[in-house]
Amino acid sequence: MEKDNTYFGVKEIARRANVSIATVDRVIHNRTGVSEKTKKKINEIIKALDYQPNILASRLASRKIISLAVLLPKVSPETDFWEAPLKGIDRAQQEIKKYGVQVTTFLFDLNDHNSFNEQTKLILEGTFNGVLMAPSFVEEARGFVKACNKLKIPFTFIDSDIPDQENLTYIGPHLFQSGYVGAKLLTYRLKEKHKVLVVNISKDTDTYNYLQIEEGFRSYFKDHNLPGEIIRVDIKDTDSLSVTRDLKRILHTHEDIEAIFVTNSRVSAVASFLEKNKRGDISLIGYDFLKENVRYLNEGLIDFLICHKPEEQGYRGLMALYQTLVLGTAVEKVHFMPIDIITRENQAFYQN
Repeated sequence: MEKDNTYFGVKEIARRANVSIATVDRVIHNRTGVSEKTKKKINEIIKALDYQPNILASRLASRKIISLAVLLPKVSPETDFWEAPLKGIDRAQQEIKKYGVQVTTFLFDLNDHNSFNEQTKLILEGTFNGVLMAPSFVEEARGFVKACNKLKIPFTFIDSDIPDQENLTYIGPHLFQSGYVGAKLLTYRLKEKHKVLVVNISKDTDTYNYLQIEEGFRSYFKDHNLPGEIIRVDIKDTDSLSVTRDLKRILHTHEDIEAIFVTNSRVSAVASFLEKNKRGDISLIGYDFLKENVRYLNEGLIDFLICHKPEEQGYRGLMALYQTLVLGTAVEKVHFMPIDIITRENQAFYQN
């Protein structure tokens, strides 16, 4: 017969230990004012009764506020990718706000390192108990998490990872394997001696996530002994005119490019270029289930989109902080998201 946890509550523990309910409450919540002898006796009774305190009820009664900071890139005209994680974060926030959890969002510009530093400064000047962040600028992020560690503020990473940073958890794609999958998808239309273009459209193209994706991409060709040439181009000015200019230059130099792999969500910018220049003969693969990307997917200019459920990343990232700070339960150090492959035929049924 299962033990009745209601009967074996604080009153029963107090009765068996011959102490007041207030004394039991101090021990359960690890507060001072109880002798070691009494504390030991109470803990032994708690263990014998297999008593599990109602943490959420205690949170509601205490009215203590847990403040969490969210640090993500802004949605921009160039990519609306970050709408999805923010949507997941909002969903999590709605679930946990009744337990005294407050969330403040800090947004930075993906084209401006200084904006990242400005937002991290605001967070460190505040009184936050935990941080969810996308470490888009690696060196700046390292400095920030070092300060968080010093202040004993737990933090979670989503979307991309930085190794050896003592983060509570990383929730996002296996970047190497994601690039590996991208290469496999790209080979379905390639000739024997191919020429492939890897395009990084970002202010920072040598960050950990892009390097891992490219390494995975190249490894597929190496592991399968596929002959041909892989050319990398970095487009650091991310506006449409700059993307068009750089693609024109590279395709003029390499007229026999058969396929293009874009390492982030800005694949629609490349699809737009191919459409305007009537280069539907070039295979194109990129990332993320965004409106413009899906439009070009349906038009046949993008062959495949690779997606990592960004809304779920945001949701899980915030819930990991909640589990740690409110429930006191352990979370996975790494939670890899699925590597979803979206086609024109299945896109109507996909949920981001």
